[in-house]
Amino acid sequence: MNYYETVFILTPVLSDEQMKEAVAKFRGFLEQNGAEIVNEEEWGLRKLAYPIQKKSTGFYCLLEFKADPTMVKKLETAYRRDERVIRFLIFRLDKYAVEYAEKRRVLRAKKASETPAEAPAEVEVKQA
Repeated sequence: MNYYETVFILTPVLSDEQMKEAVAKFRGFLEQNGAEIVNEEEWGLRKLAYPIQKKSTGFYCLLEFKADPTMVKKLETAYRRDERVIRFLIFRLDKYAVEYAEKRRVLRAKKASETPAEAPAEVEVKQA
């Protein structure tokens, strides 16, 4: 089983509920086909680098998973069949990328667990 990472962009005309439903659909699709979900991140509504289908924003979502190589083609087909997906990218992670992703997850969890009072205060130094 290989490690994969997929990022897909959903159309911005979806409600929050519809967006979560679409993400749950793809998560369920992966799990039903024997993939193990390692990490899921919803990046929210972001501006696109260039217009896609006359849209300038989209809901971004990242899924990291472990699966057989045959699973990738099935997932691509599922993305292409869903009209809510305007772009997607799936790529296999090598051992260095897997290590980096793990470090990023740990850092993200650590940062999320910090309360605002515990976070280091940014000090501005003005020079005359």
